[in-house]
This record gives sequence, structure tokens and C-alpha cells, in this order.
Amino acid sequence: MGKFHEAIKPAHAEFIAVQHIFFVATAPRSENGRVNLSPKGMDCFRVLSATQVAYMDLISSGNETSAHTLENGRITFMFCSFDATPNILRLYGKGHAVLPGTAAWEKLAPSFTIYPSTRQIIVADINLVQTSCGFGVPMYNYTGERNIHFDWAQTKGPDGLQEYVNVNNLTSLDGLPTDVGLHISKKNH
Repeated sequence: MGKFHEAIKPAHAEFIAVQHIFFVATAPRSENGRVNLSPKGMDCFRVLSATQVAYMDLISSGNETSAHTLENGRITFMFCSFDATPNILRLYGKGHAVLPGTAAWEKLAPSFTIYPSTRQIIVADINLVQTSCGFGVPMYNYTGERNIHFDWAQTKGPDGLQEYVNVNNLTSLDGLPTDVGLHISKKNH
């Protein structure tokens, strides 16, 4: 049976810190909109306080999290233990994107490893924490991170990365604007 908490307790933060993967879920308001669920790794998640978390987000094939949180803020994170001690931890809250060149970015960026392909930092104010047993989650061994993204980003270079963002990251699958898209639009006017 799940247990609920109003804030992230020290034991929750310790559990989060040793996980190599987490999942982030968002959805648009539209009943026809697509729910997005993305796996994340690379030691990019930080617990900022008992009620706030953030993760460093790399350029990727889409930007659903930015679009959905811009529209309605709803965000859920899930961490699963894949080792001998089962556990599932979910964080529910309201999120938003923080973009390079902003005051919030300057404050948050030192908490992360920022890469040339870092697109944004997603920040969430957490209003509910849930733990559950995780008895049905299988055990897996962590063997390391992939370098494919960084090789791809290096091949693209700064101009190629910006072009990729302009083509693939300015709207969601459902046509909602992203924070990145609005930021670029404002810079061009």
C-alpha cells in the first residue's frame, strides 16, 4: 500500500540520489492530447528543497515536457529501485522550464553539469510524494551511461544544434508551444 507525504523527506532524497534513471510524465489539457512519459539518466536530477526539484534537460527528439508544463504545469516524476530493495517513489507537482540566459538559469545552472546540448532546466514545485512497494519491478544491473547523445551533439555543433531545436523542439506533438519556442520567438522580434 502506498504512503503519502506532503514533502520530500531526507530518506526520499537519499533514495533519489542513488537512482540512475527516472521517468517524467506530463500531459496537455486536451482529452485528445498525448500523455508524455520520458526516461532520463546522466545524473541530471537534483532535490533543491523539501518541496522543489529540478533536472537538466538535453536537446532531444521532442520537447513535450516544456509544452505541457507551459500549458498547465502538471508534472510527475517516478523513481524505481531495480536492485534488491524494492521501492517506487513518485513526486507530483507543478513544473516549468528555465532557459539559458535568464536570472533563474544563472542561479540553477551551477547545480548541474551543463553541456553544449543542454536545452533547459525543468523545475517543479512538489505538492505530493508517494512511496509504494515496487515488489513487481524486476531487478536490473546498471552498467553505465551511453555516449551516443554527446557524439551526436558534437557532430551537429552549435549551429546544427540550434537548427535541430528550431525544427524539432518549438512545439509539442499536439502543436502546443514550448518555452524554448516562445523564447526564440521573443528574441527574433
